[in-house]
This record gives sequence, structure tokens and C-alpha cells, in this order.
Amino acid sequence: MKYKSHIKKEINMIKTAQITTQLTAYISYLKESERSCATQTQYYRDIRRFLSWAGDAALAKETVIRYKEMLQAEYKAASVNAKLAAINSFFSFLGKNELRVRQLRIQRQAYCSNEKELAKNEYLRLVEAAKEQKDERLSLLLQTICSTGIRVSELQYITVEAIKLGEAAICMKGKNRTILIPGKLRKALWEYLQRQNITSGPIFITKNGNPLDRSNICKKMKALCSSAGVAAKKVFPHNLRHLFARCFYALEKDIAKLADVLGHSSINTTRIYIVSTGLEHRRQMDTLGLIL
Repeated sequence: MKYKSHIKKEINMIKTAQITTQLTAYISYLKESERSCATQTQYYRDIRRFLSWAGDAALAKETVIRYKEMLQAEYKAASVNAKLAAINSFFSFLGKNELRVRQLRIQRQAYCSNEKELAKNEYLRLVEAAKEQKDERLSLLLQTICSTGIRVSELQYITVEAIKLGEAAICMKGKNRTILIPGKLRKALWEYLQRQNITSGPIFITKNGNPLDRSNICKKMKALCSSAGVAAKKVFPHNLRHLFARCFYALEKDIAKLADVLGHSSINTTRIYIVSTGLEHRRQMDTLGLIL
């Protein structure tokens, strides 16, 4: 029995070493494919979690299906699909396409939750709160994201050189696009640069001269919630991008143009950004005049 136990332990160690090697090679593949650091990190976590859950079980389709069922019991459909995308990609890399499972089919909602969508008046209160706290950098950062629709990861492209040109060339996820910097924002940022004596490179930087990262920005935004009277669950950088999209679409009614501005490859992605809130949807239905 001891001999069998020893053999089993050695086999498991070999399996673990083999999987670690495969996972390391897969992450290198993602890097070479120029996938974002966030994607690499998330895929790594999701794959490790699956492997940890599977344990000694053989990598078979049945095992993956059971894992999918477990995810469905714990997470919302969108989160389940994101995790399945990671392990499916890993299986494809290993040449084990027979292990891939189907993602959940999600019907597009006609409206979004009021609880998580940031309203324009709430955004303006956040900007005012930053000004009242004498945090000019944060105030301008909020306005930059919200008035251009850029991702928080694209703030690094808002540079002194971009302000001089009035436009920023953005290269993310293997795609290039140019975004225009509104005149009022350009003027405000230029005056800020003069006061801070920033002469080149990214505008939104730390005291050490490094670009602000997502966690720092989120933390500073959350700190405004109390004085601004805005629910913390609504306050994160990507919601500013959503607000820009809704305001832009309300004015232009051109979803193809909006997709180009946001840097989306598919209009279906853009549709998610312009879904009205439940309150707006209810008002629209009330104006149909179909109830006596």
C-alpha cells in the first residue's frame, strides 16, 4: 500500500510539473499575441482555479462540464462565460479542442440597472467634490476620461505632446486609433501642465513621475463618494466611459461612429454601452399611450 501511495504521489508531482510548464508556455503565448496584462492575469487565475478544482481528476469533457455547472451555481452568466473563455483558450493552445465547452447564451437586456449606472449629474458632483478637495489632478482626470471616452488604461496616451496637437494617438490591444481632445479640456490641461511644470510625457503621473495606475485611480475616485453623495458601487473609471457613450449617442444617434470613437471592433459591444437605465426605459414605455 505504501508503495502504491508513493507511486501515486510521484505521478501527481509529474502531472503538476507538466501542467505548470504548459501554463507557463500558454502565458508566454498570450504575451506574444499582445494580449493585455489584465487579460494575461485574469486568464492565469481562471485556469489555475479550474486546475485546482479538478484536482486529480482526469482532464475529460465530463470534468469540464461539471466545472461549468459549478460556475453557473456561483456566478452570473457573463462571469461564467469569461471564465470559460479562459479555459477554452488554454485547451485550444494544448491542442485539446475536444475539451472545450459551449458558453452560456445570454439574451441582450433592453435596459440596465439604475443601481450601477452613473448619471451625468452624479458625475458632475464627483468633479466638483474633487475640486473642493483641491485635487486638481483628479478633477481633470475624471473630465478627461468622461469627455473623450477613453479607457483608464489609455490615460498614458494623454501626453504633453497630445495636448499640443489636440489629439492623442492610442495603440491598445493591437489596434490604433486617434481621439480628439475637446477644446475646453485641452485649455484646462495646458494650464495644469504650466502650473505643474510638466514638459513632456504622460500628464497624469505620481510624485515619482510614473503614470497613475488603475488601483490608485479607483481608490481616489471612491474617496469622493461620501462628499459627492454618490453610491460607491457606481464609481469606477469604466463607468465614465459608459456615460460618455450614452451622451455621445443621445446627441449623434450614430452607433457606428461611436464604435470607432470607443475603439470597438464590434457594434454589438457598443450596444452594451448605450443601453438605457430601467427608469428611462419605464418612462419610454409610459409615453406609448397604450394604457386607457
